[in-house]
Amino acid sequence: MKFTLVPEYRFQSFENVTPEFLLSIGVKGVLLDVDNTLEPYEHPTPGDNVLSWLSSLHAVGIKTVIISNNNQARVDLFNQDIGILAFSRAGKPFPFKLNKAMELIGTNKENTIFMGDQILTDVWAAHNAGIRAILVPPINDRRDLLTRVKRILEKPIQKKYDKIHRGENK
Repeated sequence: MKFTLVPEYRFQSFENVTPEFLLSIGVKGVLLDVDNTLEPYEHPTPGDNVLSWLSSLHAVGIKTVIISNNNQARVDLFNQDIGILAFSRAGKPFPFKLNKAMELIGTNKENTIFMGDQILTDVWAAHNAGIRAILVPPINDRRDLLTRVKRILEKPIQKKYDKIHRGENK
């Protein structure tokens, strides 16, 4: 896989990433960011829509793993009702926890995908691990200085995605 920060797919919400779509592209495992991908930072536990979506993936045999840069307490609280494999302080964009997750759930680079809301952590981590990436917009974007800078840096990459995928709506 040639390295790029441009994600392979972009959807308006995690809920638009259907089990049918994932199966159609050969996915057997989905690695997931939590904050602003599945729920905003302010929601400590998953909502019914997250639980339902995860259940729909599991029903067709797609395995899921949480890969978060957030702390252990946040990840454990979010995962307590889900009970899936979860990594906190993952060190994204480094690929170590993504590779470990694939090993533990029995998937590989060809049949695993990562979904997150940030290009400079999530997409980069996916591509460092040699897997495809799905980008979703942040649910509730933080306005701190670091996040604003990252969002500015992401704009040209999103424009490149739009140019490559002109006419595709997901």
